[in-house]
Amino acid sequence: MSDPLEQVIGLLRPEAVGAKEISAAGSWAVQYVDFGKPAFGAMTQGRCLLQLEGEAPLLLEEGDFLLLPATPTFTFSSLQPAPVQRIDEASSLPRNQVRYGRQDGPPEMRQFGGWFRFGSPDADLLVSLLPRMVLLRGVPRLAQLVRMLGEEAARGDIGRDLILGRLVEILLIEALRAAPSDQTQPGLLQGLADPRIGAALRALHGDIARAWTVPDLAREAGMSRSVFFGRFAALVGSRPMAYLATWRMAVAKDLLRRGGTTLEQVAERVGYGSASTFSTAFSRHMGQPPGRFMKATG
Repeated sequence: MSDPLEQVIGLLRPEAVGAKEISAAGSWAVQYVDFGKPAFGAMTQGRCLLQLEGEAPLLLEEGDFLLLPATPTFTFSSLQPAPVQRIDEASSLPRNQVRYGRQDGPPEMRQFGGWFRFGSPDADLLVSLLPRMVLLRGVPRLAQLVRMLGEEAARGDIGRDLILGRLVEILLIEALRAAPSDQTQPGLLQGLADPRIGAALRALHGDIARAWTVPDLAREAGMSRSVFFGRFAALVGSRPMAYLATWRMAVAKDLLRRGGTTLEQVAERVGYGSASTFSTAFSRHMGQPPGRFMKATG
């Protein structure tokens, strides 16, 4: 059966990673502002505090892994208070290593982190299905993947970008499928973590061309229509038919951008009976007909 999480990551098209080692000693604090890129990090030594904008600080320790699919303004700091150093653009930092706080002597904290971008113009829509933050503790495989990303990013060999893209995809899937369901807000991960709603989501993603109804999906979940509807909305954060329509449009836009497919074929692939029916739905969703969309993105 189709894996919805893999499909979302596939449409996001992660690419162009940057990675470096970050170390610190003494008292220090640094705020990354308007980061604008997905970010990840693996703590390899010591402890520090992480505070996302508008939230309480979290303690990060050796062995922890952090993923921010849509990175908000955030602050890293020592456990002791310190003046905050503001960084407006991560690319302005040294390429391979950066040191905060006391510059002499051995570091008290080390982490290996990086960032990448999503190639899909619909990244905001797709990222909205993912958690704001994933914090995992004691998953050595993720730290190894981060290290591999850093090593590959530092090389200039043939095929570097292809390898980086595949490694980022693996990292994202590994991190997201390991995320505890009680750590995430309503969205795709919450839905997939529930055995019954997860069964309906996998069925829906496995055959989006089918003329699904709420009773059909409720049967896939083994639930009554009303109970399924309420539980799906609570866990996924969207009504079942609205979620289906959103996913169909995401797939349709990807097909239209790639080209080589007629409107009739796109309509059939995403579950519409005719090109005209699909065009009407697409225009309502996007504010422009599919033909104009193809010209604008071609």
